[in-house]
Amino acid sequence: MVNIIWVLLTVIGIVFAIFNGTIDEVNKAVFSGAKEAVTICIGLISVLVFWLGMMKIAEQAGLLKKLTNLFRPFVTKLFPEVPKDHPAMGYILSNMIANIFGLGNAATPLGIKAMEELKKLNGGKNNASNSMITFLALNTSSITLIPTTVIAIRINYNAASPTDIVGPTLIATIFSAISGILIDRYFYYRRMKRG
Repeated sequence: MVNIIWVLLTVIGIVFAIFNGTIDEVNKAVFSGAKEAVTICIGLISVLVFWLGMMKIAEQAGLLKKLTNLFRPFVTKLFPEVPKDHPAMGYILSNMIANIFGLGNAATPLGIKAMEELKKLNGGKNNASNSMITFLALNTSSITLIPTTVIAIRINYNAASPTDIVGPTLIATIFSAISGILIDRYFYYRRMKRG
């Protein structure tokens, strides 16, 4: 469905530009946008590679295991339907840690694996389980210590102080995570009362 929307927007834009006589400006925007997109991607790749390397060092040093053990009691309370030693729990914890370090691209495959494991626990049903809903809320509103992607974009556009975003991002994501968990728990207990 999203692909159809993008195609329609593109076609409507081109047709509008033809009738308005601005097709030359559209062509210039297409090529300059493509060049800028490649530049941004290269800047993002360098920052992501750096932080993924740092995460690998943290894993080798045992820091990730310590963080996982630190979060495990909290996460097991949020996901009472998931057995403590189930693979889903490992993927959920890994996803959380990747999000904390601002590694959304690394967190995505872990999140997908967590959802696959949660679906297996749900008996393969297409309806989302309570744990799947909780994980989605937690993943979407996760706390971020280091917003690597935003810092990379700010560096790419020559921001005077690209890391100024760290403090506000931390505060905003703490509030979003607390709000997401509270709203999820409210609806979780409502579903439990009805069910």
